[in-house]
Amino acid sequence: MVKLEKRIGYKFKNKEYLVEALTHSSFANERPVKLKSNERMEFLGDAVLSFLTAQFLCEKYPDTPEGELSKLRSSLVCTDSLSSYAREIDLGSVLLLGKGEIHSGGVDRPSILENTFEALIAAIYLDGGMEQAKAFVTKFLDKTLETHQINFFDYKTTLQEVLQQNPGENATYVLIGESGPDHDKTFEMEVHLNSNVLGRGKGRTKRAAEQAAAKEALKLMGVV
Repeated sequence: MVKLEKRIGYKFKNKEYLVEALTHSSFANERPVKLKSNERMEFLGDAVLSFLTAQFLCEKYPDTPEGELSKLRSSLVCTDSLSSYAREIDLGSVLLLGKGEIHSGGVDRPSILENTFEALIAAIYLDGGMEQAKAFVTKFLDKTLETHQINFFDYKTTLQEVLQQNPGENATYVLIGESGPDHDKTFEMEVHLNSNVLGRGKGRTKRAAEQAAAKEALKLMGVV
């Protein structure tokens, strides 16, 4: 963990935040003593990351329309991007995983790396405040924009743009099912317009499932 602190350029005052951020539910569930997993940290980190990314893009591109900023934000914080950020700091090497996850390659699973990276953001935020979290996140966002490593198509935003050709029409996403153990869930989402189902999709995260549902809807419309 000391090596991780050096890699990320931040030293924790309260190490418990870092331990919690690195503790996967599969590891916590195997301990005889109850441990906190990083699921709550992931929830908080996702919100902090979303805010900081929006702020970063608004400051960097003051004249860019909201729709374009939304697409860019999605590409910067999608599963592929966040898991690649995690690999840059070798986050998988310090993950606390259960035996089953270790044997099934959990240390390099994109969904686990994504969630742990978000949990790490939350840990930095709780330990050092928003400015420290911003400094950490901005390094990755800047580097990604500079090297043009964005290859994500934002199906949700594209679908919304298509629907808004008819004023007042908005897509809503509904969780219709989830399966698998807590540490390796698959989510299924539907995208609705009024009472009509436009598409359905599955993913390792709710965000990925929403994108899959939007993609199916666009295919049915002949857009993609």
